[in-house]
Amino acid sequence: MSLGNHAQPAQAAGSVGVVSASKAHFVEPLALSSGVSIANYDLVYETYGQLNAQHTNAVLICHALNASHHVAGIAADDPKSIGWWDNMIGPGKPVDTNRFFVIGVNNLGSCFGSTGPMFANPSTGKPYGPDFPVVTVEDWVHAQARLADHLGIKRFAAVMGGSLGGMQAQAWSTLYPERLGHAVVIASTPKLSAQNIAFNEVARRAIITDPEFHGGRFYDFGVVPKRGLEVARMIGHITYLSDDVMAERFGRALKRSHAEQSGAADDFKFTFDVEFEIESYLRYQGEKFSRYFDANTYLLITRALDYFDPAAAFEGDLVKALAPAQCKFFVASFTTDWRFSPQRSREIVQALLTNRRDVTYAEINAPHGHDAFLLDDPQYMRLVRSYFERIAAEVSR
Repeated sequence: MSLGNHAQPAQAAGSVGVVSASKAHFVEPLALSSGVSIANYDLVYETYGQLNAQHTNAVLICHALNASHHVAGIAADDPKSIGWWDNMIGPGKPVDTNRFFVIGVNNLGSCFGSTGPMFANPSTGKPYGPDFPVVTVEDWVHAQARLADHLGIKRFAAVMGGSLGGMQAQAWSTLYPERLGHAVVIASTPKLSAQNIAFNEVARRAIITDPEFHGGRFYDFGVVPKRGLEVARMIGHITYLSDDVMAERFGRALKRSHAEQSGAADDFKFTFDVEFEIESYLRYQGEKFSRYFDANTYLLITRALDYFDPAAAFEGDLVKALAPAQCKFFVASFTTDWRFSPQRSREIVQALLTNRRDVTYAEINAPHGHDAFLLDDPQYMRLVRSYFERIAAEVSR
C-alpha cells in the first residue's frame, strides 16, 4: 500500500487535483459504546500530500453530518464533485498539502462507502437498515485510530473538524491523548443544547413518518423516503444560516414580481406552490439532499450528535472530562452561529484553561451563521493558516 499522494497533478493553483478514494477493511471486531461489536467493516478514505519519513506530518480531517471522506480536490469518478473543504486544504492553502499529509475519512454508518445501514448484514444477507448498530462520536474515533494504525501513523500532527467534526477532535484529545499534537475544533460544542436536540428530533420525525420509510426497511421496497429527507434537510439548512444571510440572499422576494402579477384575485389565493425565493431555495436543497443521502444514516448520525457529552461521565464537569487531554488546541467560533454559539466554544476554552492547557481561541465576526466554517472568511482563513504554520514549524524540528 502506498502512502504517497493519491492525487494526480493539480488542475489549478492550490488544488490537490483529481483524487481517488481508498478502502481499508478491518476483520477484527470493534467494540461499540452500545455494548455490541461490528466486524468485517470498511472505512473509505482519501489522502493528500506526502507522509514524511518520520510519519509526523499527518493531519486527520473529521467530517460533519452530511459530508464524507472527499475533503479536497476533484473526485476521479465525478468531475463535478469538489471536496467539501477544498478551500481549506491544498497546496499553499491554510492546511498546506506541501507540508502535511492530510487524511479524510468516511465514518462508520455513513452512506459514502464506509460500512453503514445500506450494507448487507452478514447474518441476513439483506441491508442492515434499522438494524445497523448505534454508533457514537467515540466509536468513530476508535475506528479512526485503527485506520491510523493501518496507515502506519502513530501520532497525528493535528486532528481537525468543524461542527460534528469538532466533537471528534475533542474526543481524540481525551481518548488518545498521546496520539495527537493539536486539536483544531471549529464551530463546535461540548454537547448539544435541548434546542439542538429538538431540531434533530423534528427532522428525524419527518423521515420516520414518511410512508415510504417502512420502518427503515425501504430498501426492500425499492423506494426512498424522499419527502421526509427533503423536510429534514430543509430544517437543518435553516439552522445553518444566520438571519442576516437569509435576509441578504432572499429577503421577502417573491418568485413572481409585482409587475408580473395581474392584480386579479387569483394571484392572492392560498397556494401550496412556491411563492417566496427562500422557499424555492430550501426546496431545492431538500430535493438535492434526498437524491444522495441515506435516511437511516441521517437517523444514525443525528443520534450520535445528540449522545455526545463527554462531561456526562463526570457529573457534568467538563474540566474533569477534558483533563486527560495533553495536546494544544485551536478553538474557533463565529459570532452569528446560533446553532453552536460562541458561548459553547468558550465553555471548552475555559475548561481547557482551568486544566492549564495551551489554547488559542478565535471568535470570528462573520455573517454566515454555522456554515461559516466552510466558507472563505478572510480573518478565519488567516487564523487557520497561521496556526498550521505553527504546527508545520513543530513538525520540521
